[in-house]
Amino acid sequence: MRAFVTGGSGFIGGVLLRRLASEGVQTTALARSEASAEKVRELGAEPFVADLNGALEGGVDGCEVAYHAAAKVEQWGPWEEFQRATVDGTANVLAACRDAGVKRFVHVGTEAALVDGNALVNADESWPLKPDSRAYYPRSKARAEQLVVAANGDGGMETVVVRPRFVWGPGDTTLLPAIVDLIRGGKFSWVGGGANLTSTAHVDNVVEGLVVAAAKGRGGEAYFVTDGDPLPFRDMITAMVATQGVEPGKRNVPAGVAKAAATAAEGIWRTLRLKGEPPITRLAVWNSALECTVSDAKARKELGYEPVISREDGLAALSSSP
Repeated sequence: MRAFVTGGSGFIGGVLLRRLASEGVQTTALARSEASAEKVRELGAEPFVADLNGALEGGVDGCEVAYHAAAKVEQWGPWEEFQRATVDGTANVLAACRDAGVKRFVHVGTEAALVDGNALVNADESWPLKPDSRAYYPRSKARAEQLVVAANGDGGMETVVVRPRFVWGPGDTTLLPAIVDLIRGGKFSWVGGGANLTSTAHVDNVVEGLVVAAAKGRGGEAYFVTDGDPLPFRDMITAMVATQGVEPGKRNVPAGVAKAAATAAEGIWRTLRLKGEPPITRLAVWNSALECTVSDAKARKELGYEPVISREDGLAALSSSP
């Protein structure tokens, strides 16, 4: 088997490349720079240096399966950047894979594609996407997923979506480091107390979901993958930052106050076209203060999905990682 991977130098993509190499899968990974190319080489893949929206034929040719993990994963930014990277990029990768005769296309989705300021309580795959979400990351991921599902059957290619929630583990360069920096800088606060339940997905479990979806997923379908039972958001964050030798403290901002502040801050930043990111965003408040629990029953039943690492073992490994 030969595979094509986008986002291979990122968090999920990097773990996926290592997994595929360990199983003897010959893999070509899209790389936007020489630095990214070197990283994917170290992970056991052959780099294909190109832009996500460029000509991809040379990288996709001869591949039976494609894993699409690349996207703009940010709290904030111009819509045009989300559109180009996440929506247009997905359309371009789909077209290249279809034209190259790829048989299976596995898309890294997210529960965020269902979010527009609403709690998700034991959500399953029947819940509607939010392609007009007020936050650009959920909006872009919802629109990208719509493209993936619509492409099922094009040129004989089957498309499958895997949706993890709260991806964590060794190699994370965004979520955990950002929280630790806030704590060490005295800027961290809970929003609404942090008692809201959350599902989580260790990166090794996410990759397991991607691999079994490539083998067994039904074309045109989406599947949630998680670590198992949800837990309070506060408990998960506290356990994660403890592996880095810090404590989050007890400072708290009421959810209503945080929501109002985020709405105001985003309005000011957009109106005045200010550079950088607002001090608080709606998406950050939603992620921190709202329950977000999803059911992976469908993946367990149809794919035979089971977590390959427990939350407890994952935290222990996080403690010992650099």
